[in-house]
Order: sequence, then structure tokens, then C-alpha cells
Amino acid sequence: MLHLIGSMGSWVFPLSSKSRSRVGFQVLAESMQCSFDSKRNSVPTILLLMQERLYSQGGLKAEGIFRINPENSQEEHVRDQLNRGIVPDNIDVHCLAGLIKAWFRELPSGVLDGLSPEQVLQCNTEEESVDLVKQLKPTEAALLNWAVDLMADVVEEEESNKMNARNIAMVFAPNMTQMSDPLTALMHAVQVMNLLKTLIMRTLQEREESATGGRCSPMSSHSCNGPTDEEFDSNREMETSCELKGPTSEYDNALYNSYSRDEDEVQSLGEIEECFLRQLDENNKTVTNSRFGGTS
Repeated sequence: MLHLIGSMGSWVFPLSSKSRSRVGFQVLAESMQCSFDSKRNSVPTILLLMQERLYSQGGLKAEGIFRINPENSQEEHVRDQLNRGIVPDNIDVHCLAGLIKAWFRELPSGVLDGLSPEQVLQCNTEEESVDLVKQLKPTEAALLNWAVDLMADVVEEEESNKMNARNIAMVFAPNMTQMSDPLTALMHAVQVMNLLKTLIMRTLQEREESATGGRCSPMSSHSCNGPTDEEFDSNREMETSCELKGPTSEYDNALYNSYSRDEDEVQSLGEIEECFLRQLDENNKTVTNSRFGGTS
């Protein structure tokens, strides 16, 4: 349970002068004010605050949650408030979801940067995926566990939000690594997507087994022993159709569309890279404005 100070519907968490700069975005996770989540993962308090507000406002059931982007003006305002240690009231749920992704994207180093692209690429089974993420440092492991649990919560509301494990993994993947070369980052994001999807499915399976006392429900779509290699490969390649409303980022759309169309309709890699470069440029402008916007 988070101990919050309520003020006119807004949540404020007390900050000392020394910790005030260690609350929001673009900060090393190790230096931030942290709290424990329900699984005793030590994660930055700002993430838990955004998560609790997202859940309390019904964000998990919002169609296209984490894929639909908010208006930039609201996101900038909320970001400024969060950097002051305040979670304002009546935030659009898509704004909250976008800021959670932005928090991961703007870390000085990505959560999964401790794993090489080669390691992720060679990870082909659930067992290999679980073993691989055990190599992460404690801080990154806790952040990944928190993020996977969040994504699993989203998938549990798939009937309402139209976001299955593959969809949510797809939009989170580009935010979990930091690579200087855009094309390499794009290619790596595809492998990270598969890794995240596997971890999400495992989390959902573990929840079901816990709820049924370790027994498979007859209505379950998951096997107690996990998917076979053939089923795993089939799931990785399975096409999905997801009609979503509202604006999305160009990069999310490019990555999403390139894996949701028939082969002869897939956008060229050059077009996807161009979208990714534009997205990087937008992110750089955001960072610059946040750093120097307050100076006169």
C-alpha cells in the first residue's frame, strides 16, 4: 500500500529538497524514490502512483490502452506535475499509459540493455526466456517484473481493451532498450517483443495455476505444462486483427502494421525506419524542452 497525501483529488508524495530531482523522468532508476509493489519488487514510486491512478480510472478496460497516444499538451502538463511529485486528478487514461511508456523509454539505459541482441535473438522457448532475464541486475529485474505484471493485467481485460499479449508486447518493446542505431533498434525491438510476449503468457499461466491450486481449468486456453515448441512458434507467427480508435504514434503504427498485414502488404523497412527516425526526433525535442523550457 502506498502512503499518499490527498489534496483536492490530487495525490502528493512528500519529497525532500535532495530527492526532488529524483522523482520523474530521465533519471537513473537506482537514484529514485522507490516503494514496494504487491510482489515486493522495489520500483520507483512514480510508476506505482501512475499505475494506481490508471487502474482506479478504469484504464485497463479502455480500448487500445498503451497504443493510443494522448494529446501532447496534456502529457506535457501531467509530466511537469509528476516531476514535482504530484499526480493530478482527472488525467486521461491514455495520457497515463503514454507516460508510463515514456518513463521507460527515457531511462538513461534501457531495462533490457543488460542483455545483448544476440542473447535475445537466440531465446526461442519459455524456459530460455525465463533463464535469460535472470541475468539482469536487481534493479532492471524488478522493473521488468513490474512491467510484465502490468502488461498481464492489460491482457486479462482483452475483451474490453482489444489488447492481447502480442499487441501489448509490441507497443512496449521499443521502450525497453536504448540503441544508438535506429535500424538496429528496430530489428531488436521485434525480438524483444517476442521475449515480452513469452513472459506475459507465462505470468498469465502462473496466475491461473495459482487460482486453481496448480490444476488446469478445463476451460483454460493455456496448458499446465506450457506451450510446446511447435505451439510457441505458431503463437509467435500468429496474425492478429485489432481495430483501435484514436491517434497512435507513428513508430507504434509502423511496427504494429508491419506485423499485422499480409506479406505482400508489409511496409518496406525503409518506411518503418523513417517513421522510427521521426519518432526519435520528437523524443529528442521533448527531452530538450523539458530540460530548457523552464529557463529564461
